[in-house]
Amino acid sequence: MPEISSQKSAGSHSDAQKKSCARKLYGKPVAQELLSDVAARVRRLAADGVTPCLAIVSAGEDGASSTYEGSLIRRSDALGIATRQIKIPHAATQQQAEQTIARVNSDPTISGCLILRPLDASLDENAVCDVLESKKDVDGISAASLASVFSGRGFGLPPCTAEACVRVLDYYGVDVRGKHVVIVGRSLTVGRPLSMMLLARNATVTICHSKTENTEELCRHADVVVCATGRAKAFGKAFFSPGQTILDVGINFDDAGKLCGDVNAAEIEDIPCAYTPVPGGIGAVTTAVTMEHVVRLAEYQKERQRKSEKKQADE
Repeated sequence: MPEISSQKSAGSHSDAQKKSCARKLYGKPVAQELLSDVAARVRRLAADGVTPCLAIVSAGEDGASSTYEGSLIRRSDALGIATRQIKIPHAATQQQAEQTIARVNSDPTISGCLILRPLDASLDENAVCDVLESKKDVDGISAASLASVFSGRGFGLPPCTAEACVRVLDYYGVDVRGKHVVIVGRSLTVGRPLSMMLLARNATVTICHSKTENTEELCRHADVVVCATGRAKAFGKAFFSPGQTILDVGINFDDAGKLCGDVNAAEIEDIPCAYTPVPGGIGAVTTAVTMEHVVRLAEYQKERQRKSEKKQADE
């Protein structure tokens, strides 16, 4: 089990006394370990004549999506994963947008597809996403993929951020079996799918949301707390207790324009707990999981093709 890291301070005895009690669970080593495995699997696929390919579909001019797209392309290039950028024109009809996704489904050279959201306001985003087949769905956005995550049947990958949370817990040796996990946030990208993934590991899971009346109390009595609401620094020391593991999924900006999470990190520094910082926590792992999903889909499709060819040869 990797040692859970803490901030080390050098200097006077006075500085040492001010040292944070909270331990930071950094995402970088988690991502590095995962990407090392991904790179090896890409090489094995290449030896079999397969190049994993990520199709990135976008519509509209969202700045954050464009920045994320660029980072995905750079990361893919570094790993030997091909990328294909597909733009849905601004004037595209709903039918045209869905046909774009249908073409991705039928293209054997594309291993996986990531649909960057939000799409243009004129489009029914859910309907477009649901066209994507689970065998090509990198980020678990389609109803078919989510059905697999919730039911435990069929093939479908979970949303990357939800899996990133599980990867962090695994890397730092946090066993949720029999433990109480409180997830604050009920989105389909984190809260709800993550609850199913942890339930499958025999955790006892409580989901809190904006209408929950005793969120503070529930969080304080949990073994693991996941904050995924998108509300900057909304969770201070009143929500947490010593000995907890806290996953901060939020990506926000505070009043000073500084990147921050849902957890008010300054308020929990004197609590002996372990938490993922923002930046430097879950986000780095999410990108690595995205790359792993592309490769996993390429492997899945390769195996399906092998079985199909074997079946034809046996007939």
